[in-house]
Amino acid sequence: MGKSQKKRSMRRHNPMRVPDSHLPPGLASASASSSKTEVILPIIQKLEGVDPAERKWACVAVSNLIQNDPSTRRLLQGKNIVGKLITRLSDSEEEVVIEAAGSLRNLCIDGGFDICAEMYNKNILAPLKTFVPKISNTLSQLLASPKDAPENAQQLVHQFADNVITILWCLSETSNKALNSINEISLVPFLMSFLAARDKLPLSTVTSAAQCLYVLTDENRPIIEEVRTNAEYTACLLAIVRPDSAPPKHNGKNKDTSDVRSTAFRVLTSGILRNVSPVPPPSIAATVDLDRDVVLPTLEPVLSSTDLQDAAQAAQQAIDQQESIPQLENLSLKHTPKSDHKSPSELELERLETQLRTVQLALEILTGMCATLPDPEVFSGAPGVDDQADNEDEDDQGAEDAQDIDMAIDDSAGVQTSQPPAFFTTLVAPLLKFVHPTALSFPPLGAPSPHPPTTSALGAIHISALECLNNIFLSMATSSRGRPSSLGLDAASGRTVFDAVWNALRLVGTEITGAGQERRREMWDIGVGVLWGVGTLFKGALAPTEEQIQVLSQFNNSTPDAQVKVKTIGALECLAQHPDSVDANRIISSYFLSLLPPVASPPTPTEPLLQVVSAIIDIYSDEGLPYDTNFRQGRYLDALVQSVEGVRKAVRGIDKKKERELRIRGEEVRDNLVAFIQYRRGLRL
Repeated sequence: MGKSQKKRSMRRHNPMRVPDSHLPPGLASASASSSKTEVILPIIQKLEGVDPAERKWACVAVSNLIQNDPSTRRLLQGKNIVGKLITRLSDSEEEVVIEAAGSLRNLCIDGGFDICAEMYNKNILAPLKTFVPKISNTLSQLLASPKDAPENAQQLVHQFADNVITILWCLSETSNKALNSINEISLVPFLMSFLAARDKLPLSTVTSAAQCLYVLTDENRPIIEEVRTNAEYTACLLAIVRPDSAPPKHNGKNKDTSDVRSTAFRVLTSGILRNVSPVPPPSIAATVDLDRDVVLPTLEPVLSSTDLQDAAQAAQQAIDQQESIPQLENLSLKHTPKSDHKSPSELELERLETQLRTVQLALEILTGMCATLPDPEVFSGAPGVDDQADNEDEDDQGAEDAQDIDMAIDDSAGVQTSQPPAFFTTLVAPLLKFVHPTALSFPPLGAPSPHPPTTSALGAIHISALECLNNIFLSMATSSRGRPSSLGLDAASGRTVFDAVWNALRLVGTEITGAGQERRREMWDIGVGVLWGVGTLFKGALAPTEEQIQVLSQFNNSTPDAQVKVKTIGALECLAQHPDSVDANRIISSYFLSLLPPVASPPTPTEPLLQVVSAIIDIYSDEGLPYDTNFRQGRYLDALVQSVEGVRKAVRGIDKKKERELRIRGEEVRDNLVAFIQYRRGLRL
């Protein structure tokens, strides 16, 4: 079993907000599905025109065109929109530069890695590097003497800085090459200056600075050392998460949005502190238990107060009421579209997305915390989690399954010899609610989502929750050494969790290979790992169903990923070890035998093959169990004998230098197989 590892090449705080994977490759399909094909050429022409007003108009128009529209975005990419906008960053007119940065920023967060890589390859860092000192100087002037600052100081520091910082954050998640280049810009003092002046700057700009610093401190040693060894920086970060006074109250129509952003800002800051911990003296942060006293108290309210079903319903209502954006053909240069113009429904969708992204971030931080068995003292007494769970009233069947989790654990308490550990009910029950899909969690089959950013955020939450559960149960399985009672857990707890995860995967469905359904497949890829972790901890206590065996076997056959095959085989192995499920054991073991050489067709990849052999040995290591009759009556011993030479050949094929650990495991499994055959022969049963 392997823990969820954060890979820089894959992890984004904002995974592609508006995917285009549902579209066939090429520009032709994008052209056929875009309703704005005719306006693209005029915009490109204006973008390169001599009139600065036209160039500004064109930059703003690009932002409007790509809004939730992957087809048009792809068409613009085909016209080298990235290169043309980067050129505009050196425009002689400052307003054109600002709007060009805004369009590039939107392309970054909507389009994902491909667009960010294109920007990096087209040397966007060259102009961005020049902007950093300019923004810093203007910020200093604005803070020191607002009246004497340049006329455009606020726009430069607020809007333009936000765009530049966001582009840098997205680029830093693109590749190690891009990250190393950004490390050389010396961004930490620049970003910390925004956090230090947080009370005098727009929350959105300060939050972008925190997001960028969070990404830069994620397993990035040079930046981590620069932050953690500066006592002023760490004291500032601690003051944000643990303010001396209550946060300022926001009034007016944007109150809810401000509250959500304030929460996001604090969660990001707690993530930065965790990224750079342990903090050395003399910083005040060195005197604090960051996990127990800072990080968890910040994350727990976010997780306990969020109901994904309610959020999805609110998003759907906003989508239904959404006003159309201004039509480009009806706009003139005298009535230039505003890049920040948003309708009430758009503002509500933006607020919901911020809330959901904050939940995803909180789960991401928790996943790192759960890389080892949670400290009972850290996870004890999470205020509000159980109350929130008990008060939820959800209509969706999947949500009802999730809602039963707390009740199931409580009902089983009467027959337990001891209560489950605090971290189990504090963490696991809320996490199980976050894995259950909503109506907007995935795009419809063969079509885009009605609101891609919301769907992207919901899908990311499900994935993050599963990754966190994966780490929790792997840690518990390792620590308990196969005895869940040593952790205060009984079989009912295991069945509750296994059934909840399985029900979530049922709602995801098995239509996971179509275009645009990558998130559904990712749910299964990670979900089977959680099933394996739970099954390992509660081995022998989980009675399998016919559906589970059939679906998992079919999934194992269809997935091309060897690591996912290993996890799926591991989950089936655990289900096969329920003592009283003799028929289920026969079906699973027969399937395992079909994966062995020389009968397997096509041949089973090496690592899954080793897992199958190990599983069969583990399942039938105790000849006294009721299901051992399957081994004897099915003549499994003969099949194992026939497989020995194929297993030996597979092990010899593992490169000792490139895959040393796998080779060692392979030799161990091979030797165990030979010894197991000798053992079973010696029983003469």
